[in-house]
Amino acid sequence: MSAPKTTLKARLILYHKGKILLLQQTKPNGGNYTMVGGNVEKREFAQQALIRESFEEAGIVLKESDLQLVHVLHKIIGEEHRIVLYYKAYRWEGELKAKEAHKFKHAEWFYLEELPQNMTDTVRHVLQQYRHGHLYSEYLKK
Repeated sequence: MSAPKTTLKARLILYHKGKILLLQQTKPNGGNYTMVGGNVEKREFAQQALIRESFEEAGIVLKESDLQLVHVLHKIIGEEHRIVLYYKAYRWEGELKAKEAHKFKHAEWFYLEELPQNMTDTVRHVLQQYRHGHLYSEYLKK
C-alpha cells in the first residue's frame, strides 16, 4: 500500500477590533468567503509560507513573532491528505486589500458571531473548532 499524497497548507486567523478577516473568492473560484493562506512550497516553512501568502493575497505584512499556532486540521479529499496549520495574529502592517483579482473580489472583516452564510464548509468547521478551543480536528470531504 503506497502512502497518500499529502499537502501542507498554512492559513491566517487575523483579528482586528474583535473581527476576523475573510477574503471573498471570485465567482469562477466558488464565490465563497475563505481565509488568507495557501500551500507551503518547496524549501519553505509554514510560517514563511503564510507570511508570503498574506502579502500576495491581501497586502498584509506579518512577522513570525506575531504568529501563534491555534489549530491543526487533517483533511482528506479523495486520495489526498491535507494538513492545514492555522495561525492567529493580531498585529500586521501594510494596506489591506484583495490583491489577486483573478482569485478574490475583496477582503472583509466579520465578527465571529456574524459570519457570512457563503463560507466554505472547511472554514466553518475550523472556526467552530477553534472557538471551542480544540487544537486539532479532522474533516472528511465527501
